Amino acid sequence: MRPVYMISGGITKFSKANPRQSFRLMVKESFDYALRDVPMLRRAMIDGSVGSYFSDHFTRQLKAATMVQDFLGLCPKPSKRIEGGGATGGLCFQAAWEAVASGRMDCCLAFGFETMSHVNTWKGNEFIALASDTNFDYPVGGFYSGYYAMMVVRHMYEFGTTVEQLAMVSVKNHKNALHNIWAQKHLDLTIEDVRNSPLVAYPLTMLDICTMSDGAACCILASEKVAEKVCPNPVRVIGIGTGTDAMRMADRPHGEVLLLKHEDPSWYKNLKYPGVHSFRAGRNATRLAYEHAGIENPLEDLDFIELHDAYTSSEIQTYEDLGLCRYGEGGKFIESGAPALGGKIPVNPSGGLIACGHPVGATGLMQAVFAFWQLQGTVAKHNNGDAKIQVKPKKKSRPMRGLIHSHAGTGTYVTVSIMESTS
Repeated sequence: MRPVYMISGGITKFSKANPRQSFRLMVKESFDYALRDVPMLRRAMIDGSVGSYFSDHFTRQLKAATMVQDFLGLCPKPSKRIEGGGATGGLCFQAAWEAVASGRMDCCLAFGFETMSHVNTWKGNEFIALASDTNFDYPVGGFYSGYYAMMVVRHMYEFGTTVEQLAMVSVKNHKNALHNIWAQKHLDLTIEDVRNSPLVAYPLTMLDICTMSDGAACCILASEKVAEKVCPNPVRVIGIGTGTDAMRMADRPHGEVLLLKHEDPSWYKNLKYPGVHSFRAGRNATRLAYEHAGIENPLEDLDFIELHDAYTSSEIQTYEDLGLCRYGEGGKFIESGAPALGGKIPVNPSGGLIACGHPVGATGLMQAVFAFWQLQGTVAKHNNGDAKIQVKPKKKSRPMRGLIHSHAGTGTYVTVSIMESTS
């Protein structure tokens, strides 16, 4: 496989509802933004694309990615659609990486979108629930806030995680978003604010959960040959990992923890794994990406993380899957301040899904764009001059590195991708 670089990215501002703007126009807006940042890249140099959107139900249009391909002026070049629940955008990013790494393309566009406001919230939640097992879980009232509430209750029972620790995630991510013009919500919260917001499914409140949104995002990935021609400071994709698990949590077997290089088997002698408190797919994706990128210890070898915080609870669970702390210590990790800006490893400096929104097909690509700007050191350029969420590199002895993490279902698809600066 040959080296792959991200050379540009663009997003629209995610919003709760943007019913007057079509999905094609939203994607074009993000694509035009990306092209403006690399003026030497001509449209003719893009060899093809990968499109991502979660559900045909929201657009009421099959083959919508084909319509975007045409609207962007990329026909008759190759294109395909990727779908994988909440990990759709992350899978799209990795599919574009594969197209370039394999040599099939020298330059590939990854675009994603969702227009979730086109249906009522209750109907949107029904569509999302169809990403669970429709033969067993869905007919007995299965919906995602309920699934994640169940999982975190087990985490609380097993490890002593508290509702205040969940709320700390929301406070942190919303506070970061105060300095991100692209975020959907700009709220300066307290733990009490989060706990006093309306209860959705115990212990999760409205402020523990991300918002269904409208929006689009684009990433342009290229070979070294193209990157050298058009981009003065490209970002190299150095690690790719993906994991899967059974749709029904009841079908997931127990076994030994998939260990990372810095972990010791003795840590988990009495741990029932993965149970319903951990995401085995997330751990597998992490293990593969770390091996690919040569990550020995994430706290030392990574500078920041943009992870899929659809729920405050899933951020805490993912700390553990990524090996930022031991299994069972995610609550203590957020309480320590380690994932805050200025902490050991800033997590979701953008504000994450909780503050930025979650237009599913665009979300993983949005994370890649924010990570790209961090690694280029161009957060202020793309943020009206505000650089307060620009992360500083930990070490001068190595390139700056960031990780993006995309998650579907109850952990049925998970992607982890790692990028590093070249300047």
